[in-house]
Amino acid sequence: MDPITRKLPPPSCLSGSVISFLNGKLNAKEDLEQAPALLSELRTQCRVLDQSLLDLNTQLRNYLIIHASHSDRTGALLRDIDAKLGDLQLASCSSSSDGGSGKVLGEELPALAKEVARVDTVRTYAETALKLDTLVGDIEDAVSSTVKRTLRREPSTKNSEEMRGVAIRTLKLTEDTLRSVAKTHPQWTRLASAVDHRVDRSLAILRLQAIADHRSLLTSLGWPPPLSTLNSLAPKSKGSTDVQNPLFTMKGDLKQQYCESFLALCSLQELQRQRKSRQLEGENREIALHQPLWAIEELVNPISIASQRHFSKWVDKPEYIFALVYKVTRDYVDSMDELLQPLVDEAMLSGYSCREEWISAMVTSLSTYLAKEIFPMYASQLNEESTSGTHSQARISWLHLVDQMIAFDKRVQSLASHLGILLSLQEDAKLEKLSSFSVFIDRPDWLDLWADIELTDAFDKLKPEIENERSWSTEVRGVAVLSAQEDSKSPAIASAFHQRFLAVIDRCRSLPSIELRSRFLKLAGAPIIHRFLGCLLFRCEEAEGLTALTDNDALMKVAKSVNAARYIESILKEWCEDIFFLELGLDQVIQLDTSTDGMGFGSEESSGNGILYEEIRKLEEFRTGWVDKLSTVVLRGFDVCCRDYLKNKKQWQEKGEDGWMVSQSFVGALDYLQGKMSVLEEGLNRMDFVGVWRSLAPGLDKLIFNGILMTNAKFSDGGVERLSNDLAVLFGVFGAWCLRPEGFFPKLSEGLKLLKMGKKQLQNCLAGGEIWLKENGIRHLTAAETEKVAKNRIQILSPV
Repeated sequence: MDPITRKLPPPSCLSGSVISFLNGKLNAKEDLEQAPALLSELRTQCRVLDQSLLDLNTQLRNYLIIHASHSDRTGALLRDIDAKLGDLQLASCSSSSDGGSGKVLGEELPALAKEVARVDTVRTYAETALKLDTLVGDIEDAVSSTVKRTLRREPSTKNSEEMRGVAIRTLKLTEDTLRSVAKTHPQWTRLASAVDHRVDRSLAILRLQAIADHRSLLTSLGWPPPLSTLNSLAPKSKGSTDVQNPLFTMKGDLKQQYCESFLALCSLQELQRQRKSRQLEGENREIALHQPLWAIEELVNPISIASQRHFSKWVDKPEYIFALVYKVTRDYVDSMDELLQPLVDEAMLSGYSCREEWISAMVTSLSTYLAKEIFPMYASQLNEESTSGTHSQARISWLHLVDQMIAFDKRVQSLASHLGILLSLQEDAKLEKLSSFSVFIDRPDWLDLWADIELTDAFDKLKPEIENERSWSTEVRGVAVLSAQEDSKSPAIASAFHQRFLAVIDRCRSLPSIELRSRFLKLAGAPIIHRFLGCLLFRCEEAEGLTALTDNDALMKVAKSVNAARYIESILKEWCEDIFFLELGLDQVIQLDTSTDGMGFGSEESSGNGILYEEIRKLEEFRTGWVDKLSTVVLRGFDVCCRDYLKNKKQWQEKGEDGWMVSQSFVGALDYLQGKMSVLEEGLNRMDFVGVWRSLAPGLDKLIFNGILMTNAKFSDGGVERLSNDLAVLFGVFGAWCLRPEGFFPKLSEGLKLLKMGKKQLQNCLAGGEIWLKENGIRHLTAAETEKVAKNRIQILSPV
């Protein structure tokens, strides 16, 4: 035996861990050759441990020095207080003999109380600072121990998990202390800031270490599974699958380690949420209150990386991309509810649903890929085709992609609906997480590009309808725009524009935020209404330019255009009562208020009919303008027809013609009036036809009143009877549309009433003035007009 070689002590003197270590390192005779290297490694580790021990001793000594310093200062303050209390006692004893108690009570005692309060605050501050310093030191020690284990590449053991648990519990205690400080002593901001700075560093290291360990566990579990052989988790085939869900198949220690790692990540996230909530107190805390679940993100990230290898092959076949993402999302959504949700609840992470987080994380990964790879390529293709003057293929690809996004979002949101939440009533922030259209939030230029493509596609589909004359003449029968409205008599072209606009609205509903919907509707929807108005205006002006609307066909052409405008206007007004459009209109008002520095100029006007206010206003202007023009055309034609009738002043001194109930020269004008009104009644919708005759009646009233009663024509009894018969027939024409047509001819009715008065009544009329007129029901004629009519009555000029 070599005298230098020493014998090992007997096994009974060695600990179990040492025996296990020697058996593992020196199991065979050949292993003795590695003994020097093993000895060197052990000595190196001993030196590292010794150095760590020295560091800890130094740190402990520093803590003791700081504690001693705080204790000395506190002791000095207390001794100062004791001395001042002694002085107070002496002063109170002496004051009883010299009468100075008032000075002590009035001046020195409040000052002493203030000093005592200050000292108590300093003592509380010192104790709190010392407590926080100790807690932070414990956190840093636990984190340092965890990091050193990792650097030495020691396997994950129970002690490592325990150290992490100690760190998390100490972090929670520290956060509770800081929250108490923020409530009771909000002025100690520097203390809280210093502690937060040190805790943030430790928390960041702890999070990175926990995530690294979690990823290692996922690798051990076989995550992610092969994407090409995923099962379709139908109710009957859930148990018979080619590749089983690793989250369901893990067992024993591996399952326990995964659950502990998942819980640790959730606890760290809840701790981080509490810290951010405290730090952002009084500000917008939405970011702090809800962040994506870290543990779920760690499940999605490797799947996303593995999926992109497949996605790169399907750039021209986006339906495959969406199908794969939906398949993976659906296949694992049940494991989120059954396995992971209880762990989240155990970690007391409030407001989190694993199902929703899993779905939103998968959708987010898809949206990220679309934003990085698919949309830039499609936009580039559009730019290339725009330079060459062709847009067809790139536009088709873009619209096909949007179709796939809409279908995908509907299927994904159907999965999320198992949460018992109506997605249509959720806030935009939640919809953004479950929508692939969130790519447009950061890229409004792509939204504008999509809106332009949709608009161009709509115009291309409307062009054949616009050019087809049958679309302008064929009515859409049986279409009740509003519940109280009869047949709208609208041409088929209006229905075609309605369907195109409705399609744009359906696409608009897929966008996840009110701002995006409002922008898209203004860019892709409003121009359709403007184009519709442009077509109506062109047809009406063309008819007016060719025949000045004297032809019945021209009148029908304008009537059809008015009907079409009424149809679309009624639909838009009805839509604006829906909550979808009310929200868009409210957003428009808010944007208007913001753009005018909060003054709100024009907000009252624009909020009248929501986001479609401007389009509705233009439709109303078009319709009312051309309704007035139709009335003017009929009135002008009537004026031409009855010109001879109005010029013949002698007829009012004669009796009516034998066999005629109405003057022969007035028959042609009445026939013209009735013919045109029949055409308009047949062509126009009921509501606008009412507008025509209500606008026409005052014009006729003024025309005949000025043409007959305001001239120098003299009326005999026979002439009065003749005029009464003529006006009765005129009123009869309008009697088909109202019960008291004479009410729409106030000047003629009151003028005729004056002519029928007796001589004495007319004399009273001339003498009584306005008071007499009002008492006798003459309310629409002025005193001058009344005098003119009265003096034209022949009987007042004849001798009594």
